[in-house]
Amino acid sequence: MSAAIRTEVLVVGAGPAGIAAATAAAEGDCKVIVLDDNRKAGGQIWREGSVAVQEQEKDSKKRRALERLQRSGAELRTRRTVFAATAGFVDALQETVAGSVTERIEFEQLILATGARERWLPFPGWTLPGVFGAGGLQALVRSGFPVKGKRVVVAGTGPLLLAVAAHLASDGAFVSAIVEQAPLGKLMKFAVSLWRQPGKWIQGARYRASVGKTAYRTGCWVVEAIAADHGQELRAVRLTDGKRTWTEACDLLACGYHLVPNTEIAELLGCTFEGDAVRVDADQRTSIAHVFCVGEPTGIAGIDAALAEGEVAGLACAGKSRDSLSARVITERAFGNRLQRTFALRGELRSLAKADTIVCRCEDVRFADVRGHAGWSDIKLQTRCGMGPCQGRVCGPAIDFVLGCKPASVRQPLYPVPLQALCSSLTEMNEI
Repeated sequence: MSAAIRTEVLVVGAGPAGIAAATAAAEGDCKVIVLDDNRKAGGQIWREGSVAVQEQEKDSKKRRALERLQRSGAELRTRRTVFAATAGFVDALQETVAGSVTERIEFEQLILATGARERWLPFPGWTLPGVFGAGGLQALVRSGFPVKGKRVVVAGTGPLLLAVAAHLASDGAFVSAIVEQAPLGKLMKFAVSLWRQPGKWIQGARYRASVGKTAYRTGCWVVEAIAADHGQELRAVRLTDGKRTWTEACDLLACGYHLVPNTEIAELLGCTFEGDAVRVDADQRTSIAHVFCVGEPTGIAGIDAALAEGEVAGLACAGKSRDSLSARVITERAFGNRLQRTFALRGELRSLAKADTIVCRCEDVRFADVRGHAGWSDIKLQTRCGMGPCQGRVCGPAIDFVLGCKPASVRQPLYPVPLQALCSSLTEMNEI
């Protein structure tokens, strides 16, 4: 580890929220460094696609945000994964051609814009080849994964399903069904509420129109992914509405149950939470005075909320007025609250996993192995659940929902770090 890098404002995450925060702080004359583990800024929602995808994109909001970030003078450091953090610095791992190296970045103020990940729920067959997360399949397609002519079922819950289905259809996939677990009554009430934000209603309507011939089934969910005879490839999914069950043939299943905020760094620092979200004030300041949090970790509310909250935090770090953004943030947070109510997971999803269903994909731990334990700590003591490369990021939220066993603690390193990189870092620190 080389000598520590110092900055006034450090932003962790270069998605829409992090971009907005870094830009506002840098334009306010702060020295800003932005860290992200991807190759380029944009996060999951503005992920860089293949050349063909880039030629088709006409997202002026994305283009303007990235151009403004570049002009602001903020320093973007990509391919950096933050694996440790304290109140005054973070340690990040950088993958280079020569191997892994670590960096320490000291800061005066920290903005966490760490985004969210998909929620998986275990069901028989969910580990079959051909079963993807909804957003995960979309990201693969953007990187060149071919889906033209393939039959795809998109299932789970949340607005992401329509967006994914529309994207897959535009790349030539045959989307045979969109399966939403939320009941029709809740969806209609949510749609009516969008009169306050007509832009979101129009966007949703466009997505629906682009897959107009595809069946949109509400109050339904996947109960099993079925493999081909004498093989391991997906050939169909079994669906239910609670009254009847049927089979839908498909080549691919894109399945995701809304989002889980990435709050590990906030937990590591000791920030206060409200439920699963980091508690923040009107300036996006956490319970730690010099630490701010923006975007999905403060509550899943979408890109407009992320952009508004990021700008508020950046302005606050620079000591600039952010009063003009207050109403916008309140509106977007209200939208996020409606999202949570509308797409709350139904109780029937807790009973999908069978005794032999794998619940921890990293360590092949089955559902029968985790039932009957006193809590998450006991599950980890008695099995290897949550001990694999993902460190419980997939199985943790799933088991929390199914069994009510919430992961008890977060420890560093947050991600696997090569021993050589750690040892070289400790040696150099001792020499200093």
